[in-house]
Amino acid sequence: MSVVIVGGNECMVCKYQAICKQHGCKAKVFVKENGALKRKMGVPDLLILFTNTVSHKMVISAIGEAKRFNIPVCRCHSSSASALNKILCEHCSGCSACQ
Repeated sequence: MSVVIVGGNECMVCKYQAICKQHGCKAKVFVKENGALKRKMGVPDLLILFTNTVSHKMVISAIGEAKRFNIPVCRCHSSSASALNKILCEHCSGCSACQ
């Protein structure tokens, strides 16, 4: 499963990727906008938006791409590691980290 995370804390990027790896997911993390997000995002299985720490412009860009490719979107106000764990447990099917 591939996951794109938009928003979050810059110091937590490696932690986000490690958590995704525990759930058997490949992750791309975009905490701030560097160029066109839609060219870098690709077509993941799930888009996670950490709404508290992301600009409105990035949200609009990410949601537009999600609608274009029918990508499920999960919005979460908190950008903590436990919030990411909870989201991945809800969306991944039968991973060993959730049991």
